[in-house]
This record gives sequence, C-alpha cells and structure tokens, in this order.
Amino acid sequence: MAAMRYIVVEGPIGVGKTSLADLLAKEFEAETLLERPDENPFLEKFYKDREKFAFQTQIFFLLDRFRQQQSITQPDLFSKGIVSDYLFAKDRIFACLNLDEDEIELYEKIYKLLDARIVHPDLVIYLQARVEVLLQRIQTGRIPYQQHLTYRYLESLNQAYNSFFFNYNETPLLVVNTSEIDFVNSRADFETLVKEIRKAKKGTCYLNIGRGVSDI
Repeated sequence: MAAMRYIVVEGPIGVGKTSLADLLAKEFEAETLLERPDENPFLEKFYKDREKFAFQTQIFFLLDRFRQQQSITQPDLFSKGIVSDYLFAKDRIFACLNLDEDEIELYEKIYKLLDARIVHPDLVIYLQARVEVLLQRIQTGRIPYQQHLTYRYLESLNQAYNSFFFNYNETPLLVVNTSEIDFVNSRADFETLVKEIRKAKKGTCYLNIGRGVSDI
C-alpha cells in the first residue's frame, strides 16, 4: 500500500462497506477497523422509534468510534496499514438527519472536542448505490433490526451522504457507484478498484466500471 497506511470505506447502510473493507485488508495485508453496531444497546430501539432513541444512539456511536480511533495511534497497528468501514466524520450525517436542533447543538460540541484528537485517513472510498439496490441488499443480509428501514428513510440517508461527500475535501476521495457492480463476487471489478486505489491522488475521482475514471 506504499505510503497509504489508512483507507476508509464509506457509504449508506446496505452498500457493502464491511465486505469491501475485509477484501481490501486481505489485498493490502492490513488490519481492519470495523464498526460495532451490535454493541450499541440503543440501535434496535432506534430503528423502531427514531425520534425517541436518536440522541442516545448517536452519542453511544460517537464515543465508541472515538475509542476505536484511539487504537490507530498505536505504532505496531498503524505500521501494518488499516482499512476501516467507517469515517469518523460521517457520524455527523446521521446526527443532522435524526436529531432535533437542541440535540444537534450539544452533539456538535462533543464532536468537535473528539474530532481534534483523531487521525485522518490517506484515502476515503465512498460507495454509492440506488435506494432500490440498498433495500435489496439489506433484505438479503437479513440483519433483524435493519428490516424496519423504509424506502423513505434510505432515500433521505442517500441524499445526506451525497451532500456530505459533495462538499468533502479533507482527504483524497474516490467515489464508486456500486449499483451495477459486485466487488465480492467479481474479481475483475475488485481488481479495477484496487488499481485505482494504488493510483490515488489528491482531490476527488469518480470510478464507474466500464466507463473508467474521471477527476475533479
């Protein structure tokens, strides 16, 4: 992975972040740093009643992800390279989508204190997919609490992700539309992505399998 020691795979629920992170970790002989949603005691309640449990869910995720991020500063772990299935900053996407005005204000104060103390990645890979595709993948995955997700919520989440990454400039960014490709079952698709990762540079690039790469 040359000088690129820390890669993040991001995208909305159901897009395949963890599966791709695992594949990339094996390809680059790196360690994985993965979200732990099952450890959040509020998450299942949140999916059933988002308004009531949004703040508790959000703060738990924020603090848990921060604790995870602290492990990146360990020299022995970081020297191997890291592939993560989440970007610390993306937590704000869900906060803005689910919290009310007063809750967001408190959340932002906590977030800013923590964000100043984390390591930023060398590359972020943003996976996109149509809402219909996300729903299909969620249903196939059959994670019980995700079965409560509606088309409308996923549509809002997709829009929030697109808006966030449209304005994102903290690190190099590779945007990949996954609606018609399969990194898990297509070695050709995966190798095309790996090739682009190895060439990653500053700014934002868009990868559409079959149509190549465009730069911004």
